[in-house]
Amino acid sequence: MIVVWIVLGVIVLVAIAGVISYNRFVTQKNLIKDAWANIDTELRRRYDLIPNLVETVKGYATHEREVFEEVTRARASAAGATGSPAAQAAAEGPFMAALGKLFAVAEAYPDLKANQNFLALQSELSNTEDRLQTARRFYNANVREFNTRLQAFPSSVIAGMFHFEPAEFFEIPDEIREVGAPQVDFSTPAADPVAPPNPPAPAAPATEAPPAPPGAPPAPPAPPAG
Repeated sequence: MIVVWIVLGVIVLVAIAGVISYNRFVTQKNLIKDAWANIDTELRRRYDLIPNLVETVKGYATHEREVFEEVTRARASAAGATGSPAAQAAAEGPFMAALGKLFAVAEAYPDLKANQNFLALQSELSNTEDRLQTARRFYNANVREFNTRLQAFPSSVIAGMFHFEPAEFFEIPDEIREVGAPQVDFSTPAADPVAPPNPPAPAAPATEAPPAPPGAPPAPPAPPAG
């Protein structure tokens, strides 16, 4: 009888551990889902800023039509990527590369860089990029913890029983990792100091012939300059 109670006790403990492990998997999946929603919110906010940014730059650089079209196409492709995090990250690469070209165009127009609307849009874009990077790190941290539990024993047993699948990281493409978020330097370079002109050399004082003594014949005129 004691053996039966021991066996029943072990079964109950295993069942409780299994329930706790399962519930933790569910909690982690919901955390990943919420973290991805935060990333999606920041991505949408960035996409909404781009049309106004393009129109502002277009007002100063109307001939850069190819750049504007490339940004518009890349934005539409990235905004329409509604698949997995890996697919979304892949769509971000061309978009960020096109956005970098747009800011390179802006660098050539000092009047544009002083435009208040452009300054406000660039500031908002920079703030959005910071929030996006924070959301990405939070999301990837939750994915890493979830995937680690999928591989660790004994939680891997529960994961296999209930068919929990590994979550995908939101990896930054190489274009963004190497170049970074688009930045524009709005500082005005200081002008090179101008050296003061050398002061003119003082003119040599004119020498006058001493006065002739009284009764002396006048001095002969100076010979004409040859």
